[in-house]
Amino acid sequence: MSEVNTRVAGAAGDSTPARRRPHFILRHKMASCGAVLLALLVGAAVFAPAITGFDPLAVNPVNRLAPPSPDHWFGTDNLGRDVFSRVIYGGRASLGVGALVVLVAVGGGTLLGLICGYYRWADVVLMRFVDGLMSFPGLVLAIALIGVLGPGIIPVVIALSLVYAPRVTRIVRGSALVIKDQPMIEASRQIGASSLYIVARHVTPHCLSPIIVQASFIFAYAVLGEAALSFLGVGVPPSTPTWGNVLTESRTYLQQAWWMAIFPGLFIIASVLALNLVGDALRDYFDPKLRQRRS
Repeated sequence: MSEVNTRVAGAAGDSTPARRRPHFILRHKMASCGAVLLALLVGAAVFAPAITGFDPLAVNPVNRLAPPSPDHWFGTDNLGRDVFSRVIYGGRASLGVGALVVLVAVGGGTLLGLICGYYRWADVVLMRFVDGLMSFPGLVLAIALIGVLGPGIIPVVIALSLVYAPRVTRIVRGSALVIKDQPMIEASRQIGASSLYIVARHVTPHCLSPIIVQASFIFAYAVLGEAALSFLGVGVPPSTPTWGNVLTESRTYLQQAWWMAIFPGLFIIASVLALNLVGDALRDYFDPKLRQRRS
């Protein structure tokens, strides 16, 4: 009888993990799909010359507005340029802008957040500037900055970085404010450790998880931001193929050449979806509540 009860209890004890397991396996699969999709997009952009058989800037008026075919997989645009080549090469600029925005926004926002969170005098001054930047709608602020800096990849990166860096600053500042009052920080001060050492050794590692999560989402926002700015005609110059520029050129020919809008739009959706799936997985992985449930 006791052996039967033990088996029943063991089965009952295993029931909770069994119910939870599919949930986490499904989430893990979705994250893997996002990572694979993102790797394919990045790989296609890096090896664009080997993948495409046409120059993205080569004009062929005789073959303009040709529908998708074995020769031109995504059709041609109003100037006879191969849309497939322009979309694949456009990934270099669009994903490159996203990566640069992540480096600048996350790097600058993290540094500013650590300074504001650890030094009270800096918090009073710098956070007012950060709050002022966050009070403007992101796209409006980016357009205003590009109006001052002029069009181009670097101005777009600077404008989008100034839009997204304040978000990172506030998150890192909040984490630093919590950590700096911990006993280990006070103990480090008592033994004579410098502020720079304390911030680098104790404060920064505890802020890494929210920084990593924010980086994945900022990457997605930056890809959308570049496409939106290019679509409005204030982003990357039309001479440079980007997903936003290819999409912009399709506005006049939506009824005649639907493929000019569909394919760059699908690539934008795919990249943002992949980055969001990876970001959701990172958020769940670093969430302490979910970590306790998994344990």
